[in-house]
Amino acid sequence: MRPRLARLVRRVLAVARRVAAAFRRRATTIGLLWRQSLQFRVTMSTLALSSAVVFVLGMVLQNQITERLIDTKVRAAVAQTQAVVQTAEKELIGIDAEPEALRERLENALTKITSSSPAAQGAQSSAAGAFEPVLASGVPDRLADTVAAGDYWKVPPRLRQFVEAGEVSEQIHTISTDAGRTTYQIVGAPVTSTARQMQLYLLFPLTAEQTTVSTVQNTLMVGGFVLLLLLAGITNLVTRQVVNPVRRAASAAGGFADGDLDRRLAVIGEDDLAKLAVSYNEMAASIQRQIRQLEEFGQLQRRFTSDVSHELRTPLTTVRMAADVLHASREQFPAGLARSTELLVDELDRFEALLGDLLEISRLDAGVEELAAETMDLRPIAERAAEQVRVIAGTAGSGIELDLPDEEVTADVDFRRVERILRNLLANAVDHSEGRPVTLRLAMNETTIAVTVRDYGVGLRAGEAELVFNRFWRADPSRNRRTGGTGLGLAISHEDARLHGGILEAWGEPEQGACFRLTLPRTQDVPMGESPLDLSPFRPPAIEGRVADADPDEETQRTEAFLAEREEVW
Repeated sequence: MRPRLARLVRRVLAVARRVAAAFRRRATTIGLLWRQSLQFRVTMSTLALSSAVVFVLGMVLQNQITERLIDTKVRAAVAQTQAVVQTAEKELIGIDAEPEALRERLENALTKITSSSPAAQGAQSSAAGAFEPVLASGVPDRLADTVAAGDYWKVPPRLRQFVEAGEVSEQIHTISTDAGRTTYQIVGAPVTSTARQMQLYLLFPLTAEQTTVSTVQNTLMVGGFVLLLLLAGITNLVTRQVVNPVRRAASAAGGFADGDLDRRLAVIGEDDLAKLAVSYNEMAASIQRQIRQLEEFGQLQRRFTSDVSHELRTPLTTVRMAADVLHASREQFPAGLARSTELLVDELDRFEALLGDLLEISRLDAGVEELAAETMDLRPIAERAAEQVRVIAGTAGSGIELDLPDEEVTADVDFRRVERILRNLLANAVDHSEGRPVTLRLAMNETTIAVTVRDYGVGLRAGEAELVFNRFWRADPSRNRRTGGTGLGLAISHEDARLHGGILEAWGEPEQGACFRLTLPRTQDVPMGESPLDLSPFRPPAIEGRVADADPDEETQRTEAFLAEREEVW
């Protein structure tokens, strides 16, 4: 018995879970539709408000109709009772006080009342409808002395008290029998033509009125339901007339944003929606003209940069040859002329680097550059870039520290571009390090590699981290530059990182230095994940053991102490 009960409980629980899951899915679908569809939201809101209005109006109408029916019934029943009382008074004159004789006289009077008009089986037809008469002779508070003819037990005690006290009263009362429940409008009145107290009660069934009220109620319910359906359909139709143009506008705007600049809205009529379509079309046309102008200007600028860079190559080669001849013979020149020859060669080197960067940036802008990715270890690339900048760092008085993992850090990269990125980052860090060391870190995880270059120099002010990758932008134009950069290195590095599917970011604070982070995917067809290195500055070696919740002021003091100690060593 218990295993069978347990199986039954499990089945019930399984069914309950399925029902709950289906309900949650349906609720989720409705919630999503509510958030995404203006038409559904307006229709359902109108339907809810209309339901409340229809319900209130239906209740008011039902109550009004019921009250009118009952009021009419009561007035007709009271009038009928008064007429019947007169007939009863005539029949009960000179009535005997003996109980047996009294009951017989009451039965005769009841028969006279019921036979005074065409009737059937004790039901009297009148303006108030059919009724059942009851005659009783009793004294208040003495129920044992009461003699009655008819269904006296149907009369409620509360009504008896009022009638026995000499008042004409009425009451609605429901009686339960084996045949069912019947509601009566009972009217009682005293009979005053006899020495003994007599009461007459007429019981009017309210079956017809209940049927009428039920019919009215059903009619109101069906009418209200049909009205709600009509309101929902009308609201849906009207809302669609407004929502559909908005949807077409949203679709056109989405296509415009995706590059379909010729997408326009159809102008139908002269209403507000038509004015919206006209305004949108004018805005789209204006934006299209401006975009094309910018494209033409950008193409002209790139063509100009490329053409100028190429055209300058020939005279630069000639000047370079002459400068090399002069530089080779500088020992035969006077001191001033020899120095001028050296300056000429240095500036030609810088000019040639600038032309190379201009050609590179023009190719990147034109989108003709391609990524020649190969799987390789990034540690030799970092060491090679550091070696290329080490001479400049020595001149600036800054050391380059490499923090490389012991295991291989392999990724699909373009050797030339990654080397150029690291070389530019190291050269930029040396140029702003104020003679302090520059640290390069390399790390990886399953999908991503990261390289950070950190210096402890002048740093960056608020908002400058987003500007450092702009072309020819300089944080402080008045500063003396040690590396003689072209101003395009970080911009080219940013584009090289983008070609790899990675990102180049910057962080800095005044007098706290700066940190640049290169994040690249290890495999070109696998998106990169979270970077294994933080962009916020890593701590100097002497203070890396600080606990995470230490006081920031204490960390600043320890950092300054570390830098002061390093300055003494340098």
